[in-house]
Amino acid sequence: MVFAPINEFSKFTPTLFTISLLSTLLIAAAGYIINDYFDVKTDKINRPETVVIDVVIKRRWAVILHIIFNGIGLILGLYLAIKCHTLKLLMFQLLSILLLWFYSTHFKKQLLVGNIVVSLLTATIPLMPMVYEYYLAGGIDSLSSFLIGDFLKILVIIVLGYSAFAFLTSFAREVIKDMEDYKGDIQTGCKTMPIVWGIITSKVVTFFVIVITIGLLLLASLKFYKEKQFMAVYYILGVVILPLMILLIQTIRAKTSKDFKMASLLLKFTMLFGIAFTIIIKYLYE
Repeated sequence: MVFAPINEFSKFTPTLFTISLLSTLLIAAAGYIINDYFDVKTDKINRPETVVIDVVIKRRWAVILHIIFNGIGLILGLYLAIKCHTLKLLMFQLLSILLLWFYSTHFKKQLLVGNIVVSLLTATIPLMPMVYEYYLAGGIDSLSSFLIGDFLKILVIIVLGYSAFAFLTSFAREVIKDMEDYKGDIQTGCKTMPIVWGIITSKVVTFFVIVITIGLLLLASLKFYKEKQFMAVYYILGVVILPLMILLIQTIRAKTSKDFKMASLLLKFTMLFGIAFTIIIKYLYE
């Protein structure tokens, strides 16, 4: 959606964007399925009411759906790679599938590794349109001419900002989820941050990550304010920063798994509001 206003100039058409989005969603869905598959024991301790595997879906069907979703996601990725005249781009889908698999089987049980893997994968998604555009444009010289206008440079900066926002908020949410799942994780031999470093240290890490996020958002608000884009300023301050400030208080005060669950839910909605900011961007630059 961030690149939607420049479709008339871009070779990365709305159709290709939709295919890219669908490929990403299918691979992400496959990742969720296989994570639930390997996480049944922990989930039965942490959140027994939400267990899906062996309750709603049989284990065999979970594996089948995982294969089907990944397969379709790979085929769509292959189509995009062929359109971009380089099969190297298929590595994005392949690497995502492998990382999500190893996240479910190994990484999520290790200190920081799982948190960083998920955060990096999330942060990569907003960057993919620029990568596809690079290859569709035929290289760096063509892409430079494509990005020559100040307007287009602003959009690239916004995409990079989205990537940073995605990484920081995903990392914070992963740590909060680890605090929420502390009881089940410690019983199943996980070495997450709350287990290795303690709940208090995990709260401090989450606090500073959210503070950094708020600081970057304030810088973005200042830039929009100087450009007299007040709608963007009001949205960032009221719909994104305010919930993050509430989240800071909520995280500090959290003591029980239910408290951390509420904090995680608030952050999830804040991330959704952040994504919805693309609608404001589209309106401002039409």
